[in-house]
Amino acid sequence: MKYHIVIDGKAAILSASGDHFAYHAEGEECVERDYSASPAGDGAWSILIDGRSYAAKLLGEGEVSINGRVFQVEVFDPRGPRGRRAAGERSGPQVVTTSMPGRVVRVLVTPGQQVAAGQRLIVVEAMKMQNEMKAPRAGRVASVKAEAGATVSAGDILVVIE
Repeated sequence: MKYHIVIDGKAAILSASGDHFAYHAEGEECVERDYSASPAGDGAWSILIDGRSYAAKLLGEGEVSINGRVFQVEVFDPRGPRGRRAAGERSGPQVVTTSMPGRVVRVLVTPGQQVAAGQRLIVVEAMKMQNEMKAPRAGRVASVKAEAGATVSAGDILVVIE
């Protein structure tokens, strides 16, 4: 399962399958590890990664404590209707993703550009149809992750808006 997440304002992709995960934060190397997780009480988990133990606890809406350090976290599955609908309602960086595999036909924005809510950002061709990816809210384009002619997979981040 692939999730788009924002941790303390930094966008990333988290993929998990069985006892393996891959975490790819924007602008950083991808980290892949095996892990195990066990419930440890009310909203708490004991997580083991590479022989190191982590105490994780859900503190409230969007707040997680890992070994006593508090992080602001947003997680959504971009394929789910709730994840897509809620994306425009959030503050902080917003990721614009593609819902199906395809090919980028046109990139209509550049990093640093101001955009309005609903403005066209990227056009992706999938199944012989062109789909316009639009800004979920007004803001500044922080980064463009795809270029014209590139092949993209479902859930890939195309644009990040601040």
